[in-house]
Amino acid sequence: MDATYNLDGGFKPATKRFADISGPDFFPTPAWATHALIDNEPFHGDIWECACGDGAMSEVLKESECQVVSSDLYDRGYGETGIDFLKSERKATNIITNPPYNSAEGFVQRGLQTVDKKFALLLRLAFLEGKNRQHTIFTKAPPSRVWVFSERITFYPSGAKRKGSGTTAYAWFVWDKDSANRTELCWLPTGYKARFS
Repeated sequence: MDATYNLDGGFKPATKRFADISGPDFFPTPAWATHALIDNEPFHGDIWECACGDGAMSEVLKESECQVVSSDLYDRGYGETGIDFLKSERKATNIITNPPYNSAEGFVQRGLQTVDKKFALLLRLAFLEGKNRQHTIFTKAPPSRVWVFSERITFYPSGAKRKGSGTTAYAWFVWDKDSANRTELCWLPTGYKARFS
């Protein structure tokens, strides 16, 4: 177990996203963070949640009236398992997911090849930085919109007691095949955390 998680017998929120105690990177997405996306960014057609974990995000996406397909490489008790998004040849109209932290760049590159309309990833706002990403992603295929959270998301390992607040800024990065090849910076309204937590 990563000692940085355990504080006086309990878990503290993740300031850095390490692998959880069961192995692979797994930090369920708080429902309010997904509500913030679907309330402000419209999606039409089916949605593939390709790193669905325990279904936390998929269950909110179902409220959008879109058909939702859920899969994950690991078995978290929800959706199709054993599906490696980075190697899958499956196509989708839209993709919405919170990718494993250490695979975010691969998810962007694969998602751009896989999706017909929109591709949305929940990423650290600092994903905008970096010389390598500037050359491999942002120059060639910049996101259409970056929805910055005005409230901080706190990620906890599955089953951990929820207290405290995270220190990392996050945003929804949306690639829209029907938009111009430039990036619009947007801010999500406040209040989602109180309404859906």
